[in-house]
Amino acid sequence: MSPPAREAWPVEELARVLAAYADGSTPDRDDERAAVKGTLAELARHVPGRSVEVRVPPYSAVQVVGGSIHRRGTPSAVVEMNARTWLELATGEVSFAAAVAAGRVLASGERSDLSQYLPIQR
Repeated sequence: MSPPAREAWPVEELARVLAAYADGSTPDRDDERAAVKGTLAELARHVPGRSVEVRVPPYSAVQVVGGSIHRRGTPSAVVEMNARTWLELATGEVSFAAAVAAGRVLASGERSDLSQYLPIQR
């Protein structure tokens, strides 16, 4: 499997989305989509593999973390959250453990603890 296509870190979109979250408004959907896709692509570059699927519906999902190879159906480990939670994790606004404890992240299966990979180091 070839590495994910290189996308630029979504600096402007991410800044606008985080600012919208901070002031309690709804971010532009296109900005939110670009921010999620760009940061997930960066995670996949830093943590290659196919044993954990990280899902941020409705925008994107990536497979990461080395180990058992997933080929069909649902992977043995799945981590799912909304866009806001993902972007806050990716940028270090919230820790993985805190997000899981608050019920903001659904994580199941072996290797589903992404603490060591977040926030994403660019």
